[in-house]
Amino acid sequence: MHLTMVGSGYVGLVTGACFAETGNHVTCLDIDPRKIEMLRRGESPIYEPGLSEMLKRNIAAGRLTFTTDKFEAYRSAQAVFICVGTPSDEDGSADLKYVLAVASDIADALEKLGPSHPRKMVVVKSTVPVGTSHKVRDLIRSKTKIPFHIADNPEFLKEGDAINDFMKPDRVVCGVEDEAAGQIMRDLYEPFVRQGNPIFIMDVRSAEMVKYASNAMLACKISFINEMANLCEKYGANITSVREGMCADKRIGNQFLYPGLGYGGSCFPKDTLAVVSMGSEIGFDCKLNRAVHEVNQNQRAHFWAKITDAIGNVRGKTLAFWGVAFKPRTDDIREAPSIALMKRALDAGARVKAFDPVALENLAKEMPQVERAADMYAALDGASALVICTEWNEFRSPDFDEIAKRLPSKVIFDGRNLYRRQAMIERGFAYYSVGREPVRPVRIEGSRSEPLRPAAAPS
Repeated sequence: MHLTMVGSGYVGLVTGACFAETGNHVTCLDIDPRKIEMLRRGESPIYEPGLSEMLKRNIAAGRLTFTTDKFEAYRSAQAVFICVGTPSDEDGSADLKYVLAVASDIADALEKLGPSHPRKMVVVKSTVPVGTSHKVRDLIRSKTKIPFHIADNPEFLKEGDAINDFMKPDRVVCGVEDEAAGQIMRDLYEPFVRQGNPIFIMDVRSAEMVKYASNAMLACKISFINEMANLCEKYGANITSVREGMCADKRIGNQFLYPGLGYGGSCFPKDTLAVVSMGSEIGFDCKLNRAVHEVNQNQRAHFWAKITDAIGNVRGKTLAFWGVAFKPRTDDIREAPSIALMKRALDAGARVKAFDPVALENLAKEMPQVERAADMYAALDGASALVICTEWNEFRSPDFDEIAKRLPSKVIFDGRNLYRRQAMIERGFAYYSVGREPVRPVRIEGSRSEPLRPAAAPS
């Protein structure tokens, strides 16, 4: 099938490359000529494991091309996937100007091609509020009488594992208005569900809602476990033990129930606020989703208070940060907890040094005042404490002797609970994590650290 991806960002690029991998002929359309030239060379503008190799392979095979020519991109496409951004406005609502601009361009192309051209499928792949796909349909219909199919096909891609998610999806969701459109979508996705995972064909509005409901549920789980972790700290309980006991219940499960610094990235923060905004637009208060967002944002403030309670006034001190990306295996720093914490540190007069395996270039654009370290240990030189924000694998089993050598204070604030408390006791570190009692809390002049209760079971 001949497909066009409008927008060569994260969703459009991964979707286009994966469709090409299964034999489709894919054109990626973008208005940025520099990005298009980069992609033609097989260079990915985003960090996603395996993506560059897939791009080069399909470019060489002639199945994947890139262009800035709108009409050329639309002319031969049997299906056009709208994959442009839907950024949040100040009130949390999704800005649809890019989606609707693409709809207008498609209408112009349909009108120019005329009624003799085969009917096209217009697929909204971007995450959009319920009713947006119908807005796209109605805008196109207002500009041309040429018939076309409309569909909504939400993406469920985890950054860092997006190719595997697309090639082996848990489920495929397609919202359509007629049986013919549903069959086209089924034919397109059947190569990816050979193991029997479902393709759900449903109405358009329900498909749009599935995406928001899914992300809102996952965000809720993260905020829930963080709130329980904070409660554990107040009562001297250990969130690791609590989580193990809780997650043994099959009704609860164990995914997305890891305490930490809260969710970040381009999806959960934006989509949670979009759910709240959708409710407000029709006079319905989405109280739970509003609370999920508030708990998430407060988690960064809670952790920062832990740092300042322990080491007091940070003015003039150096804080080392391990991890900048909002999660491992990506260079995405949008809404990353690390950024919120580093901004607090800078505002308080601290010097900040940071290391991340892949996200330092993006950090330089966002926060040029942060010193970027050549490696994880170099970040520790001259620092008063280490703050861990991202659970990259190389941070899980570091050389603790090297840490102690570079960081004489031996103070670690671990926002991802990477280490066992007993191990930190044995190594003599002052260690603060999430939802667990601290190990050897430091006594720095001006700090507000309280004496420990009797230690909970080590973990």
